[in-house]
Amino acid sequence: MKMDTLPTLALFVVSATITPGPNNIMVMASGANFGFRRSLPHLSGVATGVLGITLSVGLGLMAVFDMFPVLEQVLLGVSAVYLLWLAWKIANTMPTKAKSTAAHPLTFVQAATFQVVNPKIWAIGLSAITLYAPERSLASTLLVASSFAAAGLASNAIWTSMGTTLRHWLAVGQRFRAFNIAMALLLVASLYPLLFR
Repeated sequence: MKMDTLPTLALFVVSATITPGPNNIMVMASGANFGFRRSLPHLSGVATGVLGITLSVGLGLMAVFDMFPVLEQVLLGVSAVYLLWLAWKIANTMPTKAKSTAAHPLTFVQAATFQVVNPKIWAIGLSAITLYAPERSLASTLLVASSFAAAGLASNAIWTSMGTTLRHWLAVGQRFRAFNIAMALLLVASLYPLLFR
């Protein structure tokens, strides 16, 4: 990777990770539902999963998608179904006082594994490797992947903090339920640009 592409990579990474998408919407809902501290495993799982997916794309999976384009469509279909299920779960999350003690945010492993069916991560990973690591060398792929993981972690922390900030305001009346339904609808809406591109 040429050094003069680093500023554009940084701009691409920041704009791709700060905009609303499945991860940002889910961590904001997690912050509102469980607080920042309890959402930390979720945040670190996202960063690890993003790193793993982007590395996988750059070090071999992109070639598989090039040879078998139908696999990308299958992945998008499975991802859409899973995100719809997650949206339903978010919409039906109860306020903390009404929850059972079994309620908890996504674990590290769940959040990392979720990236496998997160269509935004695949779309961004494929685009980033194509644009910024076209030779698919280990060094350039690692730079792109670690940039996404770091920017994603910072972005997710911001979104989680926004959810945590809203937590007390949401405790009044039906605000909590309305917030979770809004987050679920945004999660569903985040599928539109990825599935209909």
